[in-house]
Amino acid sequence: MPKVAYYPGCALEGSGGPYDRSTRALVKALALEMETLHDWNCCGAMEVKNIHPMLQTYMSARNMAIAADKMGYDTVMAPCNGCYHNLKKAEYELATSETALATVQDLAKRADDPVYQGDVRTVHLLEWLMEEVGAEGIKAKITKNLHGIRIANYYGCMYTRPRQIFPEKDQGPGSESSHKPHFMDDLLAAAGAVNVDFPLKTACCGGAHTLSDSDTSTQLVLNILQAAEECGAQVIATECPTCHSGLEMHQVRAETQFGIKTGVKILYFTQLLGLALGLSARKLAIHENVSDSLDFLHEKGIL
Repeated sequence: MPKVAYYPGCALEGSGGPYDRSTRALVKALALEMETLHDWNCCGAMEVKNIHPMLQTYMSARNMAIAADKMGYDTVMAPCNGCYHNLKKAEYELATSETALATVQDLAKRADDPVYQGDVRTVHLLEWLMEEVGAEGIKAKITKNLHGIRIANYYGCMYTRPRQIFPEKDQGPGSESSHKPHFMDDLLAAAGAVNVDFPLKTACCGGAHTLSDSDTSTQLVLNILQAAEECGAQVIATECPTCHSGLEMHQVRAETQFGIKTGVKILYFTQLLGLALGLSARKLAIHENVSDSLDFLHEKGIL
């Protein structure tokens, strides 16, 4: 039986399609098992919380309730930082507020939906891979070393904030850090990459402001791109579809609108790990990225 219910969320079925396809290919190559969450709904990541915060909590709780009640899982895996953040926030809120839990359960009964009982945990794809395979497991499975590609690992701001909703972090050796996350660094180093000392790994990319204030978003992305290059990175590895799209789009916008060119490539960490496992660029949907890294990967001998 698959170990987790896979929650792709809205972005992975749209602009983050390469992340979804590379995630599925990587999971299969690692002989892990997951099942797509049945009848899932948006986690309420953006506008819903402006209508009512409890509605956002209910939308996230509904997904977790489906996993437990309809599919028999106690773990939901979400690769998207926004989805992961919102499901974890709902998990924390419903574990610490009897009023919130009663409200969400009442809404579920009124809608004839599965009722959340507080018996589901949410994990990010990075956490699940570290739990099930780990860095040493990746090392044992690689067929194409990443040949020392210098990588800046970019986690984004929602993977670790606010810290209180992630009680499993900062628990000593083996756990993820909310101050200096390292799971992506660990996995990619095991595949042969060189992780640069990148100070902006949890800086905001301005994703939420892209439509309302594009110039601010472009500047925030430029901070990340230029810092990565100054650290000697050839690639920025991402683990969030919104961050990834923002870095790609504003890298282009910085050049076309402001004449500021940066050459660092942007790839999902799943694409990089998939290459190290011998998967093809097409299977990993690298050709669908805006950031064109195919020539670079050929030059490095990975393709």
